[in-house]
Amino acid sequence: MSRHLLQILLLLPSAAFAQSSTSDVIAEQLDDRWTLGVALSLSDSPYAGEDIRPRPFPLVTYQGERIFWRGLSGGIHAFKGDAFALDFIVSGRFDGFDIKDLGRVELAANGVDAEHLVDRDDGVDVGLAASWEGRAGEIKLRALVDATDTSSGYEFAVDYAYPLQFGKTKVVPAVGARWLSDDLADYYYGTLDEEVARGAPLYRPGASVIPELSLGVYRPIGKKWMFFGSAKYEFLPSEITDSPLLDKDASGAAGLRIGFSRGF
Repeated sequence: MSRHLLQILLLLPSAAFAQSSTSDVIAEQLDDRWTLGVALSLSDSPYAGEDIRPRPFPLVTYQGERIFWRGLSGGIHAFKGDAFALDFIVSGRFDGFDIKDLGRVELAANGVDAEHLVDRDDGVDVGLAASWEGRAGEIKLRALVDATDTSSGYEFAVDYAYPLQFGKTKVVPAVGARWLSDDLADYYYGTLDEEVARGAPLYRPGASVIPELSLGVYRPIGKKWMFFGSAKYEFLPSEITDSPLLDKDASGAAGLRIGFSRGF
């Protein structure tokens, strides 16, 4: 499935950015079955010469008794208690890129001819998610596997968040890490067999761990509206930053998201 077709299929009906504590908190704060909104995402791409990726997007969440949709991920509650939940989930993976968006000069400085490269597609993952919530905060675990045979890889992730309330404003600092399998990391950060055959240097980062920090801010406006903003920074390990596809001085990837949502 092509990257652009996947974006249309996921962005239009889902309307948002994947996983997200952002969508969870909005649905929780507004206490409505449906929420609709609009947001702007800015990503500081680590890929050679790409710089900032701006992306406006709609935001839709739905919370039923068993079925839910939160941004670009959704699923079915296999079990949901007061403190623990176990879900079957499907989630969009938007780590792909078009070679035309990268800098030819920057790639050449890394010893790579852009003509030897091919695009990386986005994908769809399926898996399990478990969460525990208590007075000490919330822990989330996810196990995802590529369902579209884009990378044929898989990912395990853990996140810890501790919500803080300041009047009507909720602030959610969080820390987490993602473990990418060999196939997943090699596909998005390495060079492919067909590229090497054309003359690109062979590079395979292998399995990698990406730690991250994030901070979300949520502020109700009246009874039905909410303003939200979130920032995230991923600390890329050396096996990824050494990739000839990335900027020479890349050490991480930052993202900012702001928007408004309304409950129904």
